[in-house]
Amino acid sequence: MKRFFKPIEKEGSAKKPSLSPSKNGAENGDALPEVDVKKEPLKFLTWNANSLLLRVKSNWPEFSNFVSNLDPDVIAIQEVRMPAAGSKGAPKKPGELKDDTSSSREEKQILMRALSSPPFGNYHVWWSLADTKYAGTALLVKKCLRPLKVSFSLDGTVSKHEPDGRVILAEFETLRILNTYAPNNGWKDEENSFQRRRKWDKRLLEFVVQLSDKPLIWCGDLNVSHEDIDVSHPEFFSAAKMNGYVPPNKEDCGQPGFTLAERKRFGAILKEGRLVDAYRYLHKEKDMECGFSWSGNPIGKYRGKRMRIDYFIVSEKLKERVAECEMHGKGIELEGFYGSDHCPVSLQLSEGCKEDK
Repeated sequence: MKRFFKPIEKEGSAKKPSLSPSKNGAENGDALPEVDVKKEPLKFLTWNANSLLLRVKSNWPEFSNFVSNLDPDVIAIQEVRMPAAGSKGAPKKPGELKDDTSSSREEKQILMRALSSPPFGNYHVWWSLADTKYAGTALLVKKCLRPLKVSFSLDGTVSKHEPDGRVILAEFETLRILNTYAPNNGWKDEENSFQRRRKWDKRLLEFVVQLSDKPLIWCGDLNVSHEDIDVSHPEFFSAAKMNGYVPPNKEDCGQPGFTLAERKRFGAILKEGRLVDAYRYLHKEKDMECGFSWSGNPIGKYRGKRMRIDYFIVSEKLKERVAECEMHGKGIELEGFYGSDHCPVSLQLSEGCKEDK
C-alpha cells in the first residue's frame, strides 16, 4: 500500500549484508536444475516488502530466519522496487534486473547474493519489474516444484508484462497462483487514481471468471479492506480526506482501500469468481492485535490505524483444504513487519485427494 509517511532509511545508507556470492542468479528463462519434483505447492507466503533492497540491507537476517522456520513452497513479494533491465532510452526487460550502470550492478549483486543465501537459494526466482524503482513483483518457487507455465499479465501472455510489474501468474499441475500488487485507489477521480483502479478491478473480475479450469490461489497486496472488521478504526478510515477534498461520488469517499466503491467491486470479484477469503474463512472475529497486515506510522495521526489489505483468496473448491492462514505481524509498533509497513501473510493447504491430482 502507498505509504502515508516517508521511509526513514535511505537506500545505500545501511551497511551491506555480508553474504556469500550468488549461486542462484536465476533469471527468467534459465534452465532449472535437476531435483526431485513435487506436483503441488502446499505452503505459501506473501509479503509487501516496501523495497526489497532496503529489506536486504536492513532486515534480512531476521526475515531469513522467519522464512527458514516457516519453510514455504512459494513466496510472493510485492513492491520489489528494483528497476527493469535496459539502458536509458532503450526497451526495458521487466523480467530482468537492471545492471547497465555501476550503481545498478552493485544493487543487483547485493540482492542476488541475498537470494542465493539460505534459505532462498532453494528457490527459483521470477521477476516482473517497473522501469524505475517503483512497484514490481517477484515470485520465488522451491526448485522441487516445476510450474508448467509462468506468465506476467492478466491475459496470460508469457512475454507481456503488466505496467509497473504488478502480476506474476504461475500454473502448476493442480492449481494456479496469482501474485498481484494492486494499484492504490488514490484520492481523486483522475487517470492514475480512481480510473486506474476501476480498470484494474474490471480486468481482475474478467480474469477470475474466464480462467476457472483450475483452482486459483490469488495473493498479494490487494489494496482493499473488504469489511469493517478488516480495519482497526472504520469511522476514521471512512471519513479520511486528502487536503479536505471530497469526491463528488459518495462511494469514492474515504481512505484509499476502504472506499465503498472499492469494497463493492472486490465483493463482486469474490462472488463472480467463486472465491473465498482464506483468512476470514478461518478467523470470524476481529483481532485487534494480529488481525491486520498494514500499519500506519507509529508517529502521527495514523498511529495505531491498521488495515488488512494483504490476502490469500482461494477458489471455493479449495476452501476445505485451507488448514491455516495467518498474519505474522502484531501490535502498533510493527513487530514482525521486518522493516516494511506490511507484515507477511501465510497460507497452508492440506494434502489433496488423489482424484484431485
